[in-house]
Amino acid sequence: MDIAAAVGDALLAGASDAIIATDREGRITFWNPGAARVFGFTADEAIGQSLDLIIPENLRARHWAGFRHTMATGTSRYDHGDLLSVPALTRDGARISVEFTIAMLRDATHEIAGTVAVMRDVTKRFEELKELRRRAAQART
Repeated sequence: MDIAAAVGDALLAGASDAIIATDREGRITFWNPGAARVFGFTADEAIGQSLDLIIPENLRARHWAGFRHTMATGTSRYDHGDLLSVPALTRDGARISVEFTIAMLRDATHEIAGTVAVMRDVTKRFEELKELRRRAAQART
């Protein structure tokens, strides 16, 4: 039994966070059960689709400019464990807030093959912070 493979499989399948992989063109190649829970799309519905599936329309141009830069250079300002917080879309069209990190996927020749992102729905925390800021602003006036 290959313990490392078993651990990897268990993490990918059992993580409550969304784990999503893409190819170089931004097509979804992996969608774990956590991604189905967070975004509402099944793996069958998501795999093969563009990341536009979960990116709000008003943010797509910015996203794709950054994605193309990352594919061309092999670097991202978010690939060192830094968290990026962005809005995302669910299957029913709701906007949620997600935090994520990404890593580059490389092929056998070490060329960039795509990305993998680990995403967490932080909508509740984001809304709570927004409400606290609103209350603090009211208290100052």
